Amino acid sequence: MLKIILPTIMLLPTALLSPQKFLWTNTTMHGLLIATLSLQWLLPTYHPHKSLTPWTGIDQISSPLLVLSCWLLPLMIIASQNHLQHEPLTRKRIFILALITIQPFIILAFSSTELMLFYISFEATLIPTLILITRWGSQPERLSAGIYLLFYTLMSSLPLLVTILYLHMQIGTLHLTMLKLTHPILDNSWTNLLSSLALLMAFMVKAPLYGLHLWLPKAHVEAPIAGSMLLAALLLKLGGYGIMRVTLLMSPLSGLLHYPFITLALWGALMTSSICLRQTDLKSLIAYSSVSHMGLVIAASMIQTHWAFSGAMILMISHGLTSSMLFCLANTNYERTHSRILILTRGLQPLLPLMATWWLLANLTNMALPPTTNLMAELTIMVALFNWSTPTIILTGTATLLTASYTLFMLLMTQRGALPTHITSIQNSTTREHLLMALHIIPMLLLILKPDLISGTLS
Repeated sequence: MLKIILPTIMLLPTALLSPQKFLWTNTTMHGLLIATLSLQWLLPTYHPHKSLTPWTGIDQISSPLLVLSCWLLPLMIIASQNHLQHEPLTRKRIFILALITIQPFIILAFSSTELMLFYISFEATLIPTLILITRWGSQPERLSAGIYLLFYTLMSSLPLLVTILYLHMQIGTLHLTMLKLTHPILDNSWTNLLSSLALLMAFMVKAPLYGLHLWLPKAHVEAPIAGSMLLAALLLKLGGYGIMRVTLLMSPLSGLLHYPFITLALWGALMTSSICLRQTDLKSLIAYSSVSHMGLVIAASMIQTHWAFSGAMILMISHGLTSSMLFCLANTNYERTHSRILILTRGLQPLLPLMATWWLLANLTNMALPPTTNLMAELTIMVALFNWSTPTIILTGTATLLTASYTLFMLLMTQRGALPTHITSIQNSTTREHLLMALHIIPMLLLILKPDLISGTLS
């Protein structure tokens, strides 16, 4: 564990002390080195926690998410270069420091075996994210987006803290390995029902569940590119991961809490897919598509079967890479046309043919075309839901149809059609951008060759 956390912390002096000429190179290369080192966590083990320390341990649920978070740090640094090129050196350093500071907290949140440590690191990720959005966002609305993010997260996570303390009082330990042995039997009293609800609520807001999702499109639209990648690929996954961890603790009660959450999650997948069809803002469209995909993850996590967990795990990883790539593509368009409105940025295929190829690949993975892990995940979740209750196939089927519709709508609007008259000259796509897209798509294509690495189950 330390052999990843210590190099990540050593990135801070690297960012502070690197000369201006080598700032981006040093931090990116160091980040890629850590990402390569972290790949060892994917090797399957047959004992429940590997590299177990008193506070952290890695099992099959946390290892794919840990590798994803290490992989995305250098990608966020690569993506932000153009956005920050006119900023003074000090601000560049602070921006990179904010990105690096989030990393150890995310690693701790995904690997902690103690609920209190998990809660602290889960909350600590909020502060650097808030700084990124409110300082480097592109419009004045970024302040209201930051307030939405802060208050939604804080309002939902205070009950979580109270419940964690209550659990500690009842059982005497918060260690996950001990809780699996003691099994806190929550009977059907009001206290236990409310504590289960409080445990779930913080993660439902973070995931986000439909109805509690209003902070997400705002935060995404206002965030700089690194902030969007961070939110879509990692912070939403904290919600899904928390639900998976916590539902296992409250097994007798979850029967009562299943129905409203699964109903809202599946209805939300349907509603947000429909909302995507009438979006005019490109980043907003991708943000709503994230809510739709995470709805499936929440529904699957609440069923608590092996198949459902496996599908949720694969979908979290593949959605992390796909939505991150879509945000990067939206950002390349925005940097050239200075607009996110779909009608004003259409017909870019003849001008940027290679970018159009990346757009096509990203959209095909978003709508879960066969040789991608997205398809495997969605099928697994649909089968698990169908097995749990037959009518859910209508909701999931319609949601899949709508996903394909809005993805094709996004592709056609950005790439095809007549070029708007106000675009007279456009900057060529750079090697940096192509490298960024390649580093997103290659892991997705490789993972389908051995999906049990990320399926959350022992191979």
